[in-house]
Amino acid sequence: MAKKTDAHKKKIFVLDTSVLLFDHDSINNFEDNDVAIPITVLEELDNFKVGNDTKNFQAREIIRSLDRLSGTSGINDWVSLGKRKGKIKIVMSNLLNGRDAEKVYGPGKNDHKILNAAITLADTEKNRDVIMVTKDINLRLKAKAIGLAAEDYLTGKVKDVKKMADGFPIIDNTDSNLINELYKKGAIEEEGVLGDQKIANGYYILKNGKDSVLTRYDEEKKSIERVEKQYIYSIKPRNAEQTFAVNALLNDDIKLVALQGVAGTGKTLIALASALEQKNKYGQIILARPIIPLSNRDIGYLPGDAEDKISPYMQPLWDNLKFIKSQFKSTEKKHKVLDEMEKSGELAITALAFIRGRSLSNVMFIVDEAQNLTPHEVKTIITRAGEGTKVVFTGDINQIDTPYMDEESNGLTYLIDRLKGHPLFASIRLEKGERSELANLANEML
Repeated sequence: MAKKTDAHKKKIFVLDTSVLLFDHDSINNFEDNDVAIPITVLEELDNFKVGNDTKNFQAREIIRSLDRLSGTSGINDWVSLGKRKGKIKIVMSNLLNGRDAEKVYGPGKNDHKILNAAITLADTEKNRDVIMVTKDINLRLKAKAIGLAAEDYLTGKVKDVKKMADGFPIIDNTDSNLINELYKKGAIEEEGVLGDQKIANGYYILKNGKDSVLTRYDEEKKSIERVEKQYIYSIKPRNAEQTFAVNALLNDDIKLVALQGVAGTGKTLIALASALEQKNKYGQIILARPIIPLSNRDIGYLPGDAEDKISPYMQPLWDNLKFIKSQFKSTEKKHKVLDEMEKSGELAITALAFIRGRSLSNVMFIVDEAQNLTPHEVKTIITRAGEGTKVVFTGDINQIDTPYMDEESNGLTYLIDRLKGHPLFASIRLEKGERSELANLANEML
C-alpha cells in the first residue's frame, strides 16, 4: 500500500477499527513499515466478534491474528510481523503535551480515544512519520484538523476507476467487406482489426458509415464473432449493451460476469431472465443481495421472523421476477414453471448472509447490489463456486450505501479491475436506461 521508505526512517501506520473490519489482513499490507493498533480498537473488535456478517468474520480473524502475534508476552512492545515486514504493537493513550482530541472534540467517544493513541505515538516517535489510516472520512478530517497525518486504506483501491465509465468500444471505419463477412460466416480471424483495444471477451461495435455489426472477441480462437440479439424467457434485449450482456450470460465458457450501470438499465432483469432461459443447465438459480440496514440499525430491530425481516430488502428482486411472470398468462406453461421452481427451491431469492459458507455447485448465482460488497466478500463468494456454477455480479459503482467504501474501493470495482481480460470473465457496462422516460430523466438531470 505505502511507498517504499528509507530503512532508517520507516513510517508508522495507526489503523482504526474500520480498516481491520474492511480487511482483516490489512496489518500485513504496509511493506516494511510498522503498524500500530490503539487499545480502543481492541475494545471495538470485541463488540463485533459475534455474528454471521462479514464484519463479524473479519473481527474474529484479526483477533486470532493478533493473538498469534502476541505469543506469551503480549504486543505492548514492537513485535515482528514476519520476514521483510515491519513490526506491530498495541498503543495506549498517554498524552505527553497539550494536544488532546477529547478536549477538542469531546470526551467519551471511541474515535477521539483512537486519535489520542495516535497523538501519543506521534509525540513519542518524533523522528518518524506517524500516519492515521482509516476508512472513516470524518475521522480523517478530525485527525488532520489537530495536526495528524491521515489517509484512506489504499490496498484494493482502483486508481483509474474513470475508465470503467466507458462503455463498449466502437471501431469506426471498419472494412465493409469484413462486416459483410461477419454476417455471412458468423466469425472471422481478428488479425489486428481491434488494435490495442483487443481484450478477452471484449464486446465491440464494428462500424462503417451506416453498416455496423455487434461482436465479441474470442481469445482462445483469436477470432471476432458476431453477436446476435436473443430473446431470453420472452424478454428481448432493447439495446446493444443488453445484447452483449445476454451473450455473456448465455456463454458456457464465461463463468463469471459483471454487469454495471445506473438504475433502470436492466442489469438484474437481464441476469434473471438469462438464468431462467438456461434453467435446465443448473440445479438451482439463486438471487441474493447484501442487506444494508437503514440508519445503520441491524435488521434484528425489525418485527417478525427472519423471512419477514429480510423481505423489504429483497423486494426489488421479487419485482424483477414479477415482471418476467407478467409476460405470460397464469395458465401458460412458463408461468406455471416459475411457480413450481419457487415452491421447489430451484429458484431462490435470499439475503447474501444466508448463503455464506455454502459450496455452490451447478448453480447460477446472481449477486445484486455488488457495489456494496468489499473486495474480500467478492473473493469469498467466487471461491465458493463449485463445478458447473456461474456467478453474476450486478451493481452501480456510483451508488454505494455503505459508509466505508467508495467507487474506488468497493468489491465490484475491484473485481472488474483485477479480472478484466481473463478468458473466464466478462464485464459489460449498461448505459441506456430502459425503465421509463422518468427514470432516465432522473439519471441524466438530477
